[in-house]
Amino acid sequence: MVHYGHSNQLRQARAMGDYLIVGVHTDEEISKHKGPPVFTQEERYKMVKAIKWVDEIVPGAPYVTTLETLDKYNCDFCVHGNDITLTVDGKDTYEEVKNAGRYRECKRTQGVSTTDLVGRMLLMTKAHHSNIDEDMDYRKHTDNFGKCPKSHSPWTGVSQFLQTSQKIIQFASGKEPQPGDTIIYVAGAFDLFHVGHVDFLEKAHQIAKRPYIIVGLHFDQEVNLYKGKNYPIMNVHERTLSVLACRYVSEVVIGAPYSITADLLDHFKVDFVCHGMTEVVPDKNGSDPYEEPKKRNIFRLVDSGNNLTTDLIVKRIIKNRLEFEARNQKKEAKELAVLEAMKRREEEGAPGKAGQEDHES
Repeated sequence: MVHYGHSNQLRQARAMGDYLIVGVHTDEEISKHKGPPVFTQEERYKMVKAIKWVDEIVPGAPYVTTLETLDKYNCDFCVHGNDITLTVDGKDTYEEVKNAGRYRECKRTQGVSTTDLVGRMLLMTKAHHSNIDEDMDYRKHTDNFGKCPKSHSPWTGVSQFLQTSQKIIQFASGKEPQPGDTIIYVAGAFDLFHVGHVDFLEKAHQIAKRPYIIVGLHFDQEVNLYKGKNYPIMNVHERTLSVLACRYVSEVVIGAPYSITADLLDHFKVDFVCHGMTEVVPDKNGSDPYEEPKKRNIFRLVDSGNNLTTDLIVKRIIKNRLEFEARNQKKEAKELAVLEAMKRREEEGAPGKAGQEDHES
């Protein structure tokens, strides 16, 4: 997947230099070393390109980073998170560049990993979707998912993401709209921020010469009302960072009203309100949430040309449920084995340090 943990890693990496090149692996490489990818390689290329700290991407980057790769793209050094990354046979993928002194480390974002997000989606079984409160198949499934090794890996174990104002400041553009900017307002859940969202925001961005896009994010309870009891998968804090990391977004309204009010339009001096081709659920009182912008003739339907939705991503996960469960369990077991080896080395007083793993990109 591509999530705000990766964006945070790329933000830190960009701050260490002047130009950031991001290598993105193919589906084949990921399947070989980690298990099935959630997004396709084409989706991941597009998503990484849309992260505002990225200057360039290298599609089909090798899984093991070598000095040859760094030299090929004129890179002084490579940056990775302070969690562990291993090849299919358990080797550190950054060994060569570390030994050459061309490796830097950045902090991993606590409380998010692909393993965790896949786990959240795996708990959404068919029975769950059809609003059956409890059934044996669902119970059995959640029990199975919990049967990972008893001690948890610190890199993939589930820990809670804690939002801070500092993190929002780091992600925010901090730019106010300037005279001559066209203020475009869009609203939604933007759950599991994906390439469908990127395509929509890019299209909205193309409406004007100098666009200033404000994204209104609905609170979790609101999303819950119109999407059903399993949504959102990501909470409002996680969704805020996901959207802020996108290069097409200038500002986010956290906890925006579901129905777009005259007050909101006047306050932000909105020129256009855009919505994609997805269904618009009426507000609690049965009214159209876009009634006011339509009345002002500033409502625009935007066709992103992409039909990917959060629902479809969840369906991909559920369809390959067993494969993903095996992926999560295998990954954790591999990391625990490395931890064990590191502990043994420390006890024996041997020098050396094991490798570092990416945020399960």
